[in-house]
Amino acid sequence: MRLTRFYTAEAHLARRFERVGRRLGVRGEAPEEVCAWQNELRAVVARCLGMETFERCPPRIEARGRERLGDHVREDLVLETEPDVWMPFYLLLPPDLSASRPAVLAPHGHGSAGKFPVAGRRDIPAVARKIEESNYDYGVQLVRRGFVVFCPDARGHGERREQTRELDENSHEFLGSTCHQLSLKGEPLGQAVAGMWTWDLMRLLDYAQTRSEVDPGRIGCAGLSGGGLQTLFLAALDERVRAAVVSGYFYGVKESLLEQAGNCDCNIVPGLWLYADMGDIGGLVAPRGLFIETGDADPLNGRSGLDNVYPQVERSRRAFTALGAAGQVEHHVFQGPHRWDGTRAIPWLEAQLGPKQR
Repeated sequence: MRLTRFYTAEAHLARRFERVGRRLGVRGEAPEEVCAWQNELRAVVARCLGMETFERCPPRIEARGRERLGDHVREDLVLETEPDVWMPFYLLLPPDLSASRPAVLAPHGHGSAGKFPVAGRRDIPAVARKIEESNYDYGVQLVRRGFVVFCPDARGHGERREQTRELDENSHEFLGSTCHQLSLKGEPLGQAVAGMWTWDLMRLLDYAQTRSEVDPGRIGCAGLSGGGLQTLFLAALDERVRAAVVSGYFYGVKESLLEQAGNCDCNIVPGLWLYADMGDIGGLVAPRGLFIETGDADPLNGRSGLDNVYPQVERSRRAFTALGAAGQVEHHVFQGPHRWDGTRAIPWLEAQLGPKQR
């Protein structure tokens, strides 16, 4: 038997999105109106992510090693973020620190083996290839500019894969993730994978503020792809993040997530599209700094390409403008595919977070 016709629901869901979605999009003209909108949407986003379901625990940190690497120091640490939930991360430090510095949380994206490429682990062959392919060592790029940099493993990636067997460093699975398994287990319990990631970054931010090397009032976040997702949600919910760089993850969800439904489960936050598109979530960062970088050939932009990106940037810009902070949101379109660029983003972070001693 050969089936020649399939009765799919995608077109229906796309129409439903247009009919009932984005009901809490950016609104208000006066600053007090925009602040009221932010408070309302921020509470809804937190609820959709399941933020009230996570469990606090006393901060515990374990040190696994420290290595001098020529132009920076790399500490290998593990932080408990919930009871018996541990997050390995690298802490990259400029050499010869004499005073506290601005810090950047640098979450990774997909297909990366977690923190390893961000922290420049070129000694792992599969990771070295990923660094070359996507300019992925932005943690190292940042520490070389004088920032203190935190490079964590997100749940489901790197040392936090749910399938805990050892993997060959050159295998595809070494670079992969177990977000699907986390989603199947967490969402019925009220926890989205993106919520897990946001919670863990908040706890990492708690720890960052205790380090003597870090100026606790000058902390930013920057990430590529899934790291852009993590950066966007963290900055939207946690006002301790003074400046956020979202790379390769800012577009209209209808084209880039609903129509391109092959993306990872971690992109799906139950109920969120009823209330907001990406540009609306970006508006929650205002009046703090938001830098968006987009490759003009990035397939994740959707079928309309940049025409699916620009309207979302303008959604965010409405909120920034109403709060008298139009200059605090910037958008850099570079020539290239889905990758980290950083040529304008890193100098922007320097300007946002203030001067550094070198």
